[in-house]
Amino acid sequence: MSEEPLRTTDTRAEERVTRMGTASVPKLIVEFAVPSVVGMVVNGSYNLIDSIFLGHAMGEVGLSAVTVANPIMIVFIALAMLVGNGGNALAALRLGEGDKDAAERSLGNVVTLSIILWVLVALAAANPTLMDMLLTASSATDEVRPYARTFLQILCFGFILQSIGMGVNNFIRTCGAPNRALGTMVIGLVAATAFNFWFVILLGWGVAGSALATLAGQACSVAAVLWYFLFTPGVPLKLRLRCLAPKPRVMGTILAFGFPSFAIQAGMAIVNFVLNYQLARYGAASDIGAVNALASIGVISRIGMFSVMPLVGIAIAIQPLLGYNYGAKKIGRVRQTLWLGIAAASAISLLEWGVIMLFPEAIVAAFGITTESLVAFTTFALKVQFLMLPFVGFQIVGANYFQATGQPAKSIFLTLTRQILFLVPLLMVMPDILPQIDPARTGLDALYFATPLSDFLSIFTTVLFIAWEMRRLRQMQGSTR
Repeated sequence: MSEEPLRTTDTRAEERVTRMGTASVPKLIVEFAVPSVVGMVVNGSYNLIDSIFLGHAMGEVGLSAVTVANPIMIVFIALAMLVGNGGNALAALRLGEGDKDAAERSLGNVVTLSIILWVLVALAAANPTLMDMLLTASSATDEVRPYARTFLQILCFGFILQSIGMGVNNFIRTCGAPNRALGTMVIGLVAATAFNFWFVILLGWGVAGSALATLAGQACSVAAVLWYFLFTPGVPLKLRLRCLAPKPRVMGTILAFGFPSFAIQAGMAIVNFVLNYQLARYGAASDIGAVNALASIGVISRIGMFSVMPLVGIAIAIQPLLGYNYGAKKIGRVRQTLWLGIAAASAISLLEWGVIMLFPEAIVAAFGITTESLVAFTTFALKVQFLMLPFVGFQIVGANYFQATGQPAKSIFLTLTRQILFLVPLLMVMPDILPQIDPARTGLDALYFATPLSDFLSIFTTVLFIAWEMRRLRQMQGSTR
């Protein structure tokens, strides 16, 4: 790692950072958002790739194994975003304040936190009792349990690759090189796809091959990320050995800033644990059975996660712009960035909604689901669950705004409204309520009707918070004139 004394970056590197406070906001958002959105789509594609290859190679059992593993895999993403997004938000604020040394300490401590989390995750994977508890919590059936265990343990032992590949990658965007950040992600996805085809389809390694292929792709991405911060000349931030030294105050701030991003993913994990439990319970009482219910709704959940990724990409893309300008007290640019970000996210979510509503059968078929009754059930559930998708972009960007501007408590609350505070209770009570309202619907049907209702409530809550924040920003802007 670089040990040379800290020195002033060259003029070009400084301009890449300072232009966040001077250049055209629409132009900056386009420049940052395109690679960020594509990058999040790339990250979200890992789960889809695993499901598609395993669905075609192993059928419903393979899909069910990934569904059982999915809540724990989401926890991995949550941990990577906890340190990565938190550190990136802190670095952007410090750069806006002109403190490059503090920004580099944030980068170094993100790497240190990633290593600490990896050790904890690996120790958990090596504990058979704990693994059994996690699989039971995720409602693994006896048929699916051994496959899910193998898949998860391999990913746990390689967690450091995901943590560095996702977490540190965000800093490349803050350094003013969003296209480079995208490149490191694309490298990983292409490699993971190729290894999945090789390991799962050609060699027939099943779930173990899929997990190993995922780690191989992530390793390629990590190599590209570290190369940028260690060997690329003239970058605004360097990964320096002395900056890896743990600083409790820096780590605490990173975790506080990153907690809203963590809460988004952790909320998804909790929802998936609850959903798997309800699927096993009500699926067993239905005609399609527990394994098919896990496979069907599991596919829809992964599509849901994938649809959110580009919206999170917009939120992440504007995060350094919001943080830099908020730190520099350029309130007009903050407001402009927020509304343009909301517009971009809403456009993407509307496009996704249109594709899902027009081509649900083709989407379901891509995952290897062929049984006629299961195709019909999955197709209808897919269309119902995504009714409110056109408005979800507003909710995600609105909640992330508060994280980017150093108001994590508000961001945490808004994030939890959609993922936990509304959805989890609805998943628990609607199977009892919906059949009474509509006798033609079963408890299993209620599990996918819960999502659009939860989305509506969380969007309405976010509208109230953003309206109040706009009033506060207008007062701030008036006081600075």
